[in-house]
Amino acid sequence: MASWDDLTAELDIWQKMGRPATFWWRDDDLNEPSAAFDQLLSLREKFDIPLTLAVIPDEVDPHIADDLAGCHLVQHGVVHRSFAPDGEKKSEFPASRDLEEALDNLAVGRHRMETLFEDHFLPVFVPPWNRVSDDIASGLGDRGFIGLSRFKPRTQDKVSNGRVAEINTHVDPIFWRGHRSAHPDEVILEQLLDHLKGRRLGQYDPYEPTGILSHHLVHDEAIWQLLFKLFSALNGHAAVRWLTYPGAMSLIDDLPDHR
Repeated sequence: MASWDDLTAELDIWQKMGRPATFWWRDDDLNEPSAAFDQLLSLREKFDIPLTLAVIPDEVDPHIADDLAGCHLVQHGVVHRSFAPDGEKKSEFPASRDLEEALDNLAVGRHRMETLFEDHFLPVFVPPWNRVSDDIASGLGDRGFIGLSRFKPRTQDKVSNGRVAEINTHVDPIFWRGHRSAHPDEVILEQLLDHLKGRRLGQYDPYEPTGILSHHLVHDEAIWQLLFKLFSALNGHAAVRWLTYPGAMSLIDDLPDHR
């Protein structure tokens, strides 16, 4: 089983190689201010980590933008409701959904985010449940999106149609299929080490930063404590570098300049 010492040893290797171990952080399901959101922002401030907030456009409260130091907003679906047929895994944008209707719906959500949040918003799509059909993902660039973020290591097709950068998350502290509280430390460390070692050894894209995924609305004390412990360990090592989403995009050579 993976241990905290194993994480330190892996980061030591990165440091000896002269390579920064890059990370980024995404939190999902933001729609309105809450005590949990305040706690999330306090955690971000405590560790001075850039945070990407995946926001549900439908009926979003503009007051979430009142204090967004160190944060970017991206788009988390449109209504966060499953349109998948019975018997299939949940997805707001499954293959069974009409392609043009789905893409138009996404564009409406993007326009709402741009109107409400202006400079805080990045036109990056985070599909609810981390699922979106290949056809819909391929059409994101035509609807004004520059990024896509899901879960698990990205493939070598890191840029869709030459325009949309995929930057995923890889570490989720929540045991969704069980008690929905925190995984044991060793499970999180195994996820973390799998991606770090895979990047270092060339099994995964070495330029995709290792992504931490959180869901502030469902965090109990055990999940908050695990994140605190994880961020403390990472920030305590000289090899670790935290990136923003735009910073992660800048590592992709074949991506056009969106500025």
